[in-house]
Amino acid sequence: MITEQGEVGSVTDYLLKMEADGASNALMNGFIQATSLLLDYMEANKGLFEDPKMLFQTFAKRLYTGTIGEDGLDPSGLYWVPSSTDNVNKHIHRLTAFTDWLANKHGAEPMNPLRDATPHEQRLNYAAWYRKNQNDFLGHIEDKTVNKTIRKARTMKGRTPLTKAEDDALAFPDKHWESFYKDGIGGAKDPRVALRDKLMLLLMHGGGLRESEAIMLWVTDVLEDPYDPEKAIVRIYNEVDGKAPEGWRSRSGTKTREAYLQEKYARIPRKRMKGTAYVGWKTRVVDHRDNYIQVQWFPTDYGKVFMSLWKRYQKYRASIDCHHTYAFISFHHSALGNPYTLNAFHQSYAAGLRRIGLEPNKSEGFDPHGHRHSYGRRLERSGLKPKQYDNTANRKLLDSKRVSTLEAENIELKAKVKELEGKLERFGELNETLSEMGFMPR
Repeated sequence: MITEQGEVGSVTDYLLKMEADGASNALMNGFIQATSLLLDYMEANKGLFEDPKMLFQTFAKRLYTGTIGEDGLDPSGLYWVPSSTDNVNKHIHRLTAFTDWLANKHGAEPMNPLRDATPHEQRLNYAAWYRKNQNDFLGHIEDKTVNKTIRKARTMKGRTPLTKAEDDALAFPDKHWESFYKDGIGGAKDPRVALRDKLMLLLMHGGGLRESEAIMLWVTDVLEDPYDPEKAIVRIYNEVDGKAPEGWRSRSGTKTREAYLQEKYARIPRKRMKGTAYVGWKTRVVDHRDNYIQVQWFPTDYGKVFMSLWKRYQKYRASIDCHHTYAFISFHHSALGNPYTLNAFHQSYAAGLRRIGLEPNKSEGFDPHGHRHSYGRRLERSGLKPKQYDNTANRKLLDSKRVSTLEAENIELKAKVKELEGKLERFGELNETLSEMGFMPR
């Protein structure tokens, strides 16, 4: 690669190696992007890191978290917003491969060296190796190297998504549902509270959501069903990696919800908060590449009831100044307009049960999660499996947009690659910089 200052030899050599190995243009462009980000970080933090491993670990952390402080300032001048987990993992992998190649070719110190794996990591490594080789007729040949493979791990690893967890609660009793909905939750003195908690309950009982998923709803994520405007389409996005609403992107081009919260509201995702503000995210298979799960009403009339109540609730919410995008808010004078917390919902839920002479009791199904199990039982009795039901909803609508979306993304990618290639040209002294950091011998 030729720059204004001369040839960036190490990058050029590695790109030529990638090409010779049959790497696609997308992979090579990804490497350019990762290298460009690392160079930006090194330039912004020149003289602050003597240890290459510490530099790399800090760099990876800033890709996840961004470089902007809670006060909205960034001493480095980079002003990075948080990137998606998938993108960060790719950057770590690409740069690890590059510095391993430099180490093997020039005897330099790698930025992300191997270390002894913990017992837990060894078990995970073995499981991965077994899955890869169990169907291979000649898989036994790898037995000689498996011990070496599973006993090592990288110093800096990418993040992995959580697996789906199954819960053990009983279903909320059908005989109490109507009374609880109308007179229990619906019996709150404040009509705003009654509406809010009814909407939460409908998402759980009629849509199968967990309470933690329902409370994460944003006001932008309730839509009219194009096939039935009286019914609501509700989407719950992963707050870290989910796509930001209305085509928003950060100053650096990031489209994640974590970046949106930070740049627009100076907030962090609720899964990163502490105390009562924290709301976890139990990962399940998402319904769309934009990282959301879509509520599948069953029976479908629940979607109509939700939309009717939602329109009324929105009037109440709009009358209160809220510096956030969460749909469900507190109406208590001490926290008016703040995002609704799980702790507050639990208190309201228990109060609703007591209005009809019941007490919270998980063993009898009288807890919030019991409604998710009630939803599952209804699906089972109908002969529908949840995944079968999920995958058919609004399929025509999604498919109709797929081709045009892919075309737009292709144009966007090409423009991004061109921008990154131009950006990389500013770093003609790469070899010298790498030498200073100990990545290459002088």
